[in-house]
Amino acid sequence: MKFIDEVVIFAASGRGGDGHVSFRREKYVPRGGPDGGDGGEGGAVVFVADGHKNTLIDYRRKRHYRAFDGVKGGQNQLYGAKGKDATCYVPIGTVLFDDDTGELLADLREQGASWALKGGRGGLGNMHFRSSTNRTPRQFVPGGESVEKRIRLELKILADAGLLGYPNAGKSTFLARVSAARPKVADYPFTTLTPQLGVVELADAQTFVLADIPGLVEGAAEGAGLGIQFLRHLERCGVFLHLVAPDDDESTAVYRYVTLREELATYGGGLADRPEIVALSQVDRLQPDEVEAQVSALEEACGQRVVALSSVVGTGVRDVVGALWSELRRQDEEGLRPQPEHIFRADAGVDEEADDEADADLFGDDDTPSGVEVIWAIDDDDDL
Repeated sequence: MKFIDEVVIFAASGRGGDGHVSFRREKYVPRGGPDGGDGGEGGAVVFVADGHKNTLIDYRRKRHYRAFDGVKGGQNQLYGAKGKDATCYVPIGTVLFDDDTGELLADLREQGASWALKGGRGGLGNMHFRSSTNRTPRQFVPGGESVEKRIRLELKILADAGLLGYPNAGKSTFLARVSAARPKVADYPFTTLTPQLGVVELADAQTFVLADIPGLVEGAAEGAGLGIQFLRHLERCGVFLHLVAPDDDESTAVYRYVTLREELATYGGGLADRPEIVALSQVDRLQPDEVEAQVSALEEACGQRVVALSSVVGTGVRDVVGALWSELRRQDEEGLRPQPEHIFRADAGVDEEADDEADADLFGDDDTPSGVEVIWAIDDDDDL
């Protein structure tokens, strides 16, 4: 299945049904009075996080989603039916943006989390306009208009730790070594074309999720290589493992480290400020004195301890996993895990208590509508 992590769709909620104008007509019931019912609420376009989804490919094939309109009210105080919702199931970790304004609409980061583009409000029938001075009201309120939006869906996978590095730095090999994931491993650049996830199990039955993304190169912020769009999948990570491949010239390894740090700063989002574990990978290819020289050069460049790592023979693997877990546990204990600024678990427009309060504001204590557009139905006197 093709991995799609960004798509723009068009969503339109349903229009609210109009209120009805009618009068009660029954035998032996003179002057029956107004009995026009309210229109139904328009359907909503609802986005729901579903753990069975792992790509947005469904929304690449179908781009338009429209809910049904509410039904018009009827006589005998008949309320119109609510329009049917259009439900869109998306992978956990999907972020919704207004594509026209850039406004963050929702971050669906838990199973069952939802957000809805609410439909138009149902209109009011003429039964609400009766009063001691208005015995035969011909006013009604039309249904609320449909809401239309261009919505950008971005998938940001949920992972505790992330792998960074140039192409062929050994990221996929490390992921395969410490987890049950089986990413493609080969001796040419950009073997990894889509993000990969693996669950790392520790000796005490603790686990954390490790993410691998395609390698970055110099100029990735300007589109070189595969660009930096895959960095969005690391935004939820609490710590990075930065793998630096060795080179005949130790200054090249340092240059790669510094360059990738600059790409993180260019991307923004606070990624350059995240804690990182730095490791010199593929040390099984070097002599001991070469390993020591390149580790020293990297430590001087990054200002922290650098682990000598070989995923093939297992050198340093236990140290790296232990360092990642220690940092994640520290963040949990101190409440320092990075969190999105806005989390929408449910749409505020679906809150029935809020709707009840809105109804109270609309009608007031004397049941007289206010603050709404009122339309007069012009009929002949014979209709009374």
